[in-house]
Amino acid sequence: MIEVHSWATPNGHKVHIMLEECGLPYRAIPVDIGAGDQFKPAFLAISPNNKIPAIVDPGGPGGQPISLFESGAILVYLAGKTGRFLPADDRGRFEVLQWLMFQMGTVGPMLGQAHHFRGYALENVQYAVDRYSNEAKRIYGVIDRRLACSEWLGGGEYSIADIATFPWLRSWERQGIVLEDYPHVQAWFRRVEQRPAVQRGVQVLAALRKPITDAKAREVLFGKTQYERR
Repeated sequence: MIEVHSWATPNGHKVHIMLEECGLPYRAIPVDIGAGDQFKPAFLAISPNNKIPAIVDPGGPGGQPISLFESGAILVYLAGKTGRFLPADDRGRFEVLQWLMFQMGTVGPMLGQAHHFRGYALENVQYAVDRYSNEAKRIYGVIDRRLACSEWLGGGEYSIADIATFPWLRSWERQGIVLEDYPHVQAWFRRVEQRPAVQRGVQVLAALRKPITDAKAREVLFGKTQYERR
């Protein structure tokens, strides 16, 4: 059984959804990032960047255990393990992978900054709010143009590109987005959210998550604790 060390965040939900879509047996082990669980030695041993999610698969390549961190790498691994949600042909595979990399390198980091400066920052930095709110709109525009000519992000079939992107777009209001302004994104979003595996995946560990409002959680996530050398 795969162990997924995770929390109810967009990056965590990517892997939760993928595991549900693939029907793989797994056990979700909570890593409370507001309490600092991500800095515990046992977690750092499998996720040296102290970020969730990470997995441990006792039945890895060659029948040997493997641990993996970085949600994009985990999605590629699970797609390879099951033969699902990543095309086998070179052209189709690279088409999906480019949109997966777009999510990893642009969608997640930029929308994460929008979340931070619009909702978590202790002081209002209007330049940063405007910068990342405008970047969010640009990103939604890129995705909308893609979905105007393709049913799914990676091409003609639902793939790990969609699985990776969907959790980040669930919080469009927090990003300053009016979803109706992006009709192709909106239609795609409705198709994805109706999938039973997606509905199950976004509920994994969700009952444990609390709003980040107390000083300790803010310090752990955004203060000195986050930046200590380990």
